[in-house]
Amino acid sequence: MTASPSTPPPDDGLSRAELAAKYGLTVSGARPGLFEYVRQLWGRRHFIIAFSQAKLTAQYSQAKLGQLWQVATPLLNALVYFLIFGLILEADRGFEREVYIPFLVTGVFVFTFTQSSVMAGVRSISGNLGLVRALHFPRASLPVSFSLQQLQQLLFSMIVLFVITIGFGSYPKLSWLLIVPVLVLQFLFNTGLAMIMARLGSKTPDLAQLMPFVMRTWMYASGVMFSIPVMLQDKPAWIADVLQWNPAAIYMDLMRYALIDGYGEKYLPMGQWAWAIAAGWAVLLAAGGFVYFWKAEERYGRG
Repeated sequence: MTASPSTPPPDDGLSRAELAAKYGLTVSGARPGLFEYVRQLWGRRHFIIAFSQAKLTAQYSQAKLGQLWQVATPLLNALVYFLIFGLILEADRGFEREVYIPFLVTGVFVFTFTQSSVMAGVRSISGNLGLVRALHFPRASLPVSFSLQQLQQLLFSMIVLFVITIGFGSYPKLSWLLIVPVLVLQFLFNTGLAMIMARLGSKTPDLAQLMPFVMRTWMYASGVMFSIPVMLQDKPAWIADVLQWNPAAIYMDLMRYALIDGYGEKYLPMGQWAWAIAAGWAVLLAAGGFVYFWKAEERYGRG
């Protein structure tokens, strides 16, 4: 009795890619297209808002003063900087005392917004690996949510900032409405930067240990405690120009311009160009950071 030759299976000789294409299979967790990713992210907007609010509530849940620390922390920092830079090092040169204190407090609050967004962004993926590995959602939801958390925290601090500004003679006026576009532009900038740092931090967790030193250097170079043009008036002009064009300095100056009477006439040499520069930084970082983060979407939480 002769055995009939066996018929080869219909898929014999096909590669895995060809088999997947034949049966309509796709890679689990594959990165969607950019516009589809934006659509998915918008679909998670309620999660982003709820997650940011939950994180904000839990941040000081173990402290007796609770949410008051949202205001007390930057205010205490401003007090320390005033004692060291305003009284001891006399960094308030060129300022009247009733101008310098609102100038300093505004700088501390606004820079803290960027600093906290960056630090939260670095840990947004590496610090939430359980969530990333357990659920399928656009990973950009995390850095966006953390930036939104920091924005909400700043809004609480703004109440104290208004009280201090009024207490030193700068009363509410139409320019205070400029606070809204300043915060929108800074939020976009911070979110883009947070997404860049989230991708870098997901592969290099030690970056979270390095960033405090980077942020402290950035703070000292951004004119939080002193006026850049006044302090550097005897230095080459290009040094002051470089420092004033950095985004942290621009957002602080625009907020000071909105809040403090007469600030723009003397301490905002870029004038209306500052708005164009601020918008440019916001668009560049928001768009560039989003694309940079999206390109590594399928790699988050693996390995």
